[in-house]
Amino acid sequence: MTQKLTLQKNIKLKPVNAPDIDQKCSRCTLSICCNSINQKIQTPKSREDFDFLLWQISHAGVNLFKDADGWFLHIATKCDHLLTGGICAIYEKRPMVCREYTNSYCEFDAPISQTAELFFSTYQELDMYCEKRFKSWSRRFRPL
Repeated sequence: MTQKLTLQKNIKLKPVNAPDIDQKCSRCTLSICCNSINQKIQTPKSREDFDFLLWQISHAGVNLFKDADGWFLHIATKCDHLLTGGICAIYEKRPMVCREYTNSYCEFDAPISQTAELFFSTYQELDMYCEKRFKSWSRRFRPL
């Protein structure tokens, strides 16, 4: 009987219906992919496009980046279904975007801010970029 108790002590029980989490996700204590949304946007081209992006980036938790896949709004917001420990409360019924997500290279490997071709987290950063991109950027407020 003592031997049986010793064996049971070494068994790690997981909660009922807990999803199997791969090794990489289990090391990601911040659940990074479940704490933000990367929304692809049309490539901004005009002064008006960038002026609109200045308005968006002026809101808390909104960043803008460009990588090999295009331009994205990066919105810091926690998924309502994320439980303590990074477990998904609706894992079996999660949306397709979550099911199709691959973590082969994700923010656990390197933050978007370090890997993106362009990354803007403040109005000032994007405004400075626009000053360089558009010769007449500072004159956009003047009447025609």
